[in-house]
Amino acid sequence: MTDEQPIPPEAGGSEPSPEPAAEAGRAAQAREWLAQLEHMIEQIASHAGPVAREIGAKAAELAAVAGEKAGPLAKRAAEVTEGVGTKVAERSRTLAGGLRREAAAPAPPETPAEEPTPEPPDPSA
Repeated sequence: MTDEQPIPPEAGGSEPSPEPAAEAGRAAQAREWLAQLEHMIEQIASHAGPVAREIGAKAAELAAVAGEKAGPLAKRAAEVTEGVGTKVAERSRTLAGGLRREAAAPAPPETPAEEPTPEPPDPSA
């Protein structure tokens, strides 16, 4: 084996630049890859458009069915709410009338409190 010394870099202290032919080859390969990538993106976009429209159409159909089914249910809920509201209003009016009558009526005279009757003593004690 011989002692080989590494080749010193050029006087500027930087690595030697690649040959122009190699750079041109890399640039051509990069352009080719970019063209392939653009083609793949175009294909995906052309296939995704109809799929996205189909998904949108299905979502619109589901929303229409939900609206059709929710309409009668909402109507029934409104009718029940109306009936309950009427009953609560009637009870409230009755209660308010009773409270007003009690407030307008004269207070009954106070009766003396009855004294409790003493209990007889327990004979067993």
